[in-house]
Amino acid sequence: MSLRWLPALFGLAMFAVSASAEDKYPSRPVTFIVPQATGGANDAIARVIAQKLSVVMNRQFLVDNRPGAGGNIATALVAKARPDGYTLLLTANSMLVINPALYRSPGFDPVKDFEPVSLVATAGFVIAANPAFPPNSIKELIAAAKASPEPLLYGSAGVGTINHLLGEMFNKAAGIRLAHVPYKAATTAVADVMSGQIPLAVLSVPVSLGMVQAGKLKVLGVANERRIAALPDAPTIGETVKGFGATPWYGVVAPAGTPKAIVDQLHAMLQQVLDAKDVQEKLVALGCEVRKGGPAQFSALIRDDLPKWAKVVAESGATVE
Repeated sequence: MSLRWLPALFGLAMFAVSASAEDKYPSRPVTFIVPQATGGANDAIARVIAQKLSVVMNRQFLVDNRPGAGGNIATALVAKARPDGYTLLLTANSMLVINPALYRSPGFDPVKDFEPVSLVATAGFVIAANPAFPPNSIKELIAAAKASPEPLLYGSAGVGTINHLLGEMFNKAAGIRLAHVPYKAATTAVADVMSGQIPLAVLSVPVSLGMVQAGKLKVLGVANERRIAALPDAPTIGETVKGFGATPWYGVVAPAGTPKAIVDQLHAMLQQVLDAKDVQEKLVALGCEVRKGGPAQFSALIRDDLPKWAKVVAESGATVE
């Protein structure tokens, strides 16, 4: 063979090696876009999962926080990302099934623009109060609200957030009128409840658990459909107000058009991580719990939840331009 062909052959060999490496997913760092600032439930869940994936897969899984516009900025960013499995959205249910009803133009279609990959967790939500607030239970809160000449105030992380809508659901189910006080962040609502500026707030357990454990907040009721592992002795609101309960979920979606092989591989990787005892323990310590569900189940959940939350948004009267 003539030596003049060696450079071409060498180039072909290097191309084959490069293509093979690129085909082995993941061949480079994967980024979870989180539509929430650091410190919230969504961020906490993402960091536990990304850290474990990085160890299990021997590949970097990064968390990129992109808060703003109620999560729409980050969600729309992923909707328009290259569908190659390297830019994913790890989000709360509110971005995918509440925002489309809340915003006139959220910037994405929750069904058409994404490939559901996997459910990963649920988070606990509670009605929490200042320890000096007289009611110590949901029954006593309802009685106090009905007896008060002025509406009792409750804080949330903002208009249209899951915290706000859970509060409005509670109002409707209990037949009372707590007045909503929106904050720009749940942490600010926590501070005002602890200082006595307002008596109550609807809060995620990841945000409030430390203050509850320190005795700086008290839990009147858990908003989830069943009791949560982080607060096993705290009764659900539904134990007093029959039929009440909603369990916010968190999941991973990829841009529409992501190859099925990559979606399936991502789901398998996430299941391996969610089966790990240390991950389950870390999530419980945060006030969250593992929730599994593959692409088909997750897709069905999104479609089923869209009309349910649209009704809640309509009944609450919440709108965001």
